[in-house]
Amino acid sequence: MTETLVLLSLPFLAALAAALHARLSAPIGIGATALNAAAAVLIAGGVLREGPATTAIGGWSSPLGIPLVVDGLAVVMLLMTAFVGLGVAVHAMGRSPMDAGPARLAQTRRWFWPLWLMTLGAMNALFLSGDLFNLYVAFEILGLTAVGLTALSGSRSATAAAFDYLIAGLVGSLMVLLGIAIAYAAVGQVDLDIIPSLVATMQGRIALALIVAGLAIKGALFPLHFWMPAAHSSAVPSASALLSALVVKTALYVLLRVSLEGGADAAPLRALLGAAGAGAMFWGGWNALRAERLKLLVAHSTVAQIGLIAVAIGVAGDGMLWKAAVLLILSHALAKAAMFLAAGRIAEELGHDRISGLNREDLRPGAAEFAFAIAAISLVGLPPTAGFIGKWILMEGLIDDGAWLWVGLILIGTVLSAAYLARVVSRCLRGGPHVAPGARRPEWRSGDAAALGLATGALALGLASSIPVALLELTPA
Repeated sequence: MTETLVLLSLPFLAALAAALHARLSAPIGIGATALNAAAAVLIAGGVLREGPATTAIGGWSSPLGIPLVVDGLAVVMLLMTAFVGLGVAVHAMGRSPMDAGPARLAQTRRWFWPLWLMTLGAMNALFLSGDLFNLYVAFEILGLTAVGLTALSGSRSATAAAFDYLIAGLVGSLMVLLGIAIAYAAVGQVDLDIIPSLVATMQGRIALALIVAGLAIKGALFPLHFWMPAAHSSAVPSASALLSALVVKTALYVLLRVSLEGGADAAPLRALLGAAGAGAMFWGGWNALRAERLKLLVAHSTVAQIGLIAVAIGVAGDGMLWKAAVLLILSHALAKAAMFLAAGRIAEELGHDRISGLNREDLRPGAAEFAFAIAAISLVGLPPTAGFIGKWILMEGLIDDGAWLWVGLILIGTVLSAAYLARVVSRCLRGGPHVAPGARRPEWRSGDAAALGLATGALALGLASSIPVALLELTPA
């Protein structure tokens, strides 16, 4: 219980301290992020030893109390957020200008830390929440801080993207809130375990449809992803990494929870998720293949990868294939954070992020280029990465079920991923006669260590996938 309270309170208190003491915001931010990671590890150990637990805040039971649920799935998401966030925080501590002009650099650095810590606290609250209304409150905090992160650089494009993000988030929030209100009118409770009761009645299905539609907007699920590519590509690299790797995963997490709670009666919802996911794989992949700028390619790649995760949730049914969706979420979080951080460093090295101009004679490939390549391997799903393990479990289950149509769609999506990522990797790592003998190597920065560490983490997770799988076994389904 103590560790749970740390996860819920520490980030918000640290955010307040970082906002009040600008000169100490970076040490406060990195320290709080590290303590948050330690608390997440302790909670994981407790769940492995003692199993899942539910705690009512203040001792008030349902429907008056706010239940906190700590099971395998929640712990996996907490660990993902803690360690990806720690990697991005290390990057933000470095000397990289984070795409901000000199006049805006101090302001950008100052407000990154309070916004990130508020985002961390909101995600912790969301993953631990056991009722729908508390999820809504966490989403509201998360939405506001995510908009702030998007607009952090103060550029015109970032401000416009943040405004679109804000409008989309408000529409999604209204739909979720309306769905929760209808659900409460139908059942008289808002705990997550009312989902089976909702899918059994027409009023409940309407409530669930509104909640899922709101989550689809917040999770940038095709065709409701219109706001996302501009928001993720316009933000500074640290913010882009957090938005793509972590923030969009919160909606996918709740969709997975709803699917698991609904059981066999949630089949129509899963069918809709599968269809939307298939559309996202192809639409996102096609736009990434046509993108002219590196960060925009990575942003469209997120649309495609979210689609793959939605397909995994959609085809899971009430069986165990949902574990593949979680492994894909973990793999994408690590690889996409590394990719956005690497993309920012590559743009900094070259002075631009045009894909056609990534190969320069006077510049040898550096750590950022290698980090991007390793992350690409994980996103495509090549061994021994976590992306490969997730796809292997998913494909094996589909083949056993005879779902050959889904197998074919996923294979085509994988080929698309390989095609658009190869556009970048082939240019970034091109050597031989293309590189001049006296070509310089980029200066080493802490951001390179963060990008390499996160990308290598996606590789290591593939070799240690038994750890998250063991935790997921402790999830009631």
